[in-house]
Amino acid sequence: MGHWWERNIVEPGKLPLLAALSAFVLTFLVTRLITRLIRAGRGPFGNVQAGGLHIHHVVPGVVLIVAGGFGAVASDRHGVGGVVAAVVFGIGAGLVLDEFALILHLDDVYWTERGRKSVEVVVLTAALVGLLLAGFSPFGVNDLTQGELKGRGTVIATIVGNLLFSLIALSKGKARIALFGAIIPVIALVGSLRLARPASPWARRFYRRRPRARAKSLLRAYRHDRRWAGRSRALQDWIGGRPDSGTGRLPGRG
Repeated sequence: MGHWWERNIVEPGKLPLLAALSAFVLTFLVTRLITRLIRAGRGPFGNVQAGGLHIHHVVPGVVLIVAGGFGAVASDRHGVGGVVAAVVFGIGAGLVLDEFALILHLDDVYWTERGRKSVEVVVLTAALVGLLLAGFSPFGVNDLTQGELKGRGTVIATIVGNLLFSLIALSKGKARIALFGAIIPVIALVGSLRLARPASPWARRFYRRRPRARAKSLLRAYRHDRRWAGRSRALQDWIGGRPDSGTGRLPGRG
C-alpha cells in the first residue's frame, strides 16, 4: 500500500495534480457552506455587489483558472511554482464548476432543480481526477505492456477501440459510464453492450422498429430510476443543499 501511494500519489510529477484536486474539492465545499449560510441569513457573509451588480463567484473563478493555467504552463511541474499554480487553478475550477448550471442555462438557477447539475458535475470531475491521480490513464493505455507501448499501431488501436466504446455508451444515454469508461475501459465496454436509455439517440435510431427492445429499455430505465434517483437526489442535497421548492429565486447567493 505504501509503495502504491508513493508511486501513484506523492511522486513529484503528480504532486501538482494532488494539490489541484485538493484545492478544487475544498473550495467547492467551502463555497457551498458559505452560500448555504447566506441563503439561511446566518453568519457575516453576503452577496458581492459592485455598483448594484451581483458578482457571481464564477467570475473570480475564471480569473483564477486563467492565472493558474498560464502559471502551470510557464512553470516547472516538479517545482514549487507548479504546485502554487495548480492550487490557484484548483480554486478557480471549484468556483467555476460550482456555478456550472448557471453557465449551462445562462440563468441564475443555483437554488433551483436545474442547479443540481453543478453538484453532479463537481462530483464527477473530482472522481475522474482522482482516478487519474491513482494511476489510471485515459483509454486503457496504462493496461499495455512496455513492449506493446513501443508499437504505435497497438497504442492507436487501443485508444480508438476504447474511445469507440465510450462513444457508444454516450449515445445510449449513459454519460457517466462513458466518462468513467474513458479512464477504465471495461466500464465503457459494459456500457456499450447494455440496453440504451429510452430517450437516447441510440434508442431513437435502433429501437424504433424493435418494440420488444424499446419496452425492455423503458422498463429497465424505470426500475433503475426508481431505485437510484431518490438516493442520488438525497446525496446531492446533502452535498450542495436542497433546491428551492418554488419557482422564484432566493436572494441569498454567493
